[in-house]
Amino acid sequence: MNKSKKNNVMVPQMSKAEKRRAEQEQQKQKTRILIISTVAIVVVIFTLLFILASKDSSSNAGSGKAIDFNYSELPRLGKADAPVKIVEFGDFKCPACSNFAGVIKPQLAQEYVNQDKAAIYFVNMAFIGPDSETASLAALSVYHQNSDAFWTFYDAIYANQGDENAEWATEDFLVSLAEKEKLPIDLDLLRKDIKEKTYMSELQSDTSLAKASGVTSTPTVFINGHKVDEPFNMEAIKEQIKSASEAVKAE
Repeated sequence: MNKSKKNNVMVPQMSKAEKRRAEQEQQKQKTRILIISTVAIVVVIFTLLFILASKDSSSNAGSGKAIDFNYSELPRLGKADAPVKIVEFGDFKCPACSNFAGVIKPQLAQEYVNQDKAAIYFVNMAFIGPDSETASLAALSVYHQNSDAFWTFYDAIYANQGDENAEWATEDFLVSLAEKEKLPIDLDLLRKDIKEKTYMSELQSDTSLAKASGVTSTPTVFINGHKVDEPFNMEAIKEQIKSASEAVKAE
């Protein structure tokens, strides 16, 4: 007698412990995916915020919108009512600024400032070294004692500029330089102002102005609130001055 036999396939059954471990592993995998996804989203958000912040910090300089400087608070060479206003952001330890002071500024003074067509203004951006700050504090002291003497001191510091990597703009150096130039100021007060950092808050305001204006290097120059792309290209500067002068006349 033939009997048909049914073959039963035995499926292994997971124990409760094994099921628990499997469920825990699945949960860990989901948690890892969630963490990775969250981190990725946060990175993307911060990257976008950084890009937007960078664009915002330089929007005034590059968007064509003129920066509204408070010219009355800045050292000025020339008449206050000159139609063209040239603003230089500089560091007294900056070699490029020394070149600007020795080459470009004299041309601007001769062709525009002396003709009452423009005025030059200066904003401190002391960032190269500790004595950048010392030089700026000295220059501000001279400015507040005698605004005309400021520009003589400005020229003298740049003309006697030391090595960018050395600390040369010391209190003694700056006071001696002012004495050598026979500035009509109180030298004892100059030394006191440097030592006590009398005009530190004003220097910090200059630094804030540089940041708000999108300035990241020196020299940076603005003409009637618009940034100059090539501060050592005199022909380009002349064209921008011409355009600024025409815009003022058209108003």
